[in-house]
Amino acid sequence: MDNLAGYAGNVFMGFLAIMNPLANTPVFLGLTSEDAPDTRKTVALRSLLVAFAIVAVFVLAGNVIFRLFGITLPAFRIAGGLLVFGIGHDMLRGSPSRAHKAHDATAAAREAQLSVAISPLAVPILAGPGTIATAMNFVAERSLAHLVITLAGFAVVCLISYASFVSGEKLVRYIGANAVSAVTRMMGLILAVIGVQMFIEGVYGAIAAFR
Repeated sequence: MDNLAGYAGNVFMGFLAIMNPLANTPVFLGLTSEDAPDTRKTVALRSLLVAFAIVAVFVLAGNVIFRLFGITLPAFRIAGGLLVFGIGHDMLRGSPSRAHKAHDATAAAREAQLSVAISPLAVPILAGPGTIATAMNFVAERSLAHLVITLAGFAVVCLISYASFVSGEKLVRYIGANAVSAVTRMMGLILAVIGVQMFIEGVYGAIAAFR
């Protein structure tokens, strides 16, 4: 039970760091700046539902995807670790990561109002390569309980993201831009550490496989 509790905490913090609702809220506000409040809520809900569906597919069918493309777990962990570390490093430097970067808000505003829920919000901001890599790494060679906890943890972070999005204007105005920047850097540090751990596990697995 204690191991599951610790695993749940790792899953929650990992998804919270890579989803980073606080840092993504200004992006959401920029993409929906011309929308009515009801439309903004709809966009937020749809984007998070799509992101959850994408991550759930990879969580549930990760092993099948591995076998289909001939991917080994150590290789995925090494590549995923490098990717997650890169995102965390960019966040630490205060730079928008290429894996999280949205399309230009002005260009997105020319699309149908609800289309931003799919792209760029759901993909790649919320369910980008880093999020997918983290999710698949969490459930690799795990039990059903770990799978359920992973999906539940991601669902909780999606709910936090929704609350942050719909109350975004008040949140940013209340805590200020400097606080948003500080939280982004803290999340970046957490992500960088997670990435290094994934990389170490991948290298260790690769060495063990050749012994």
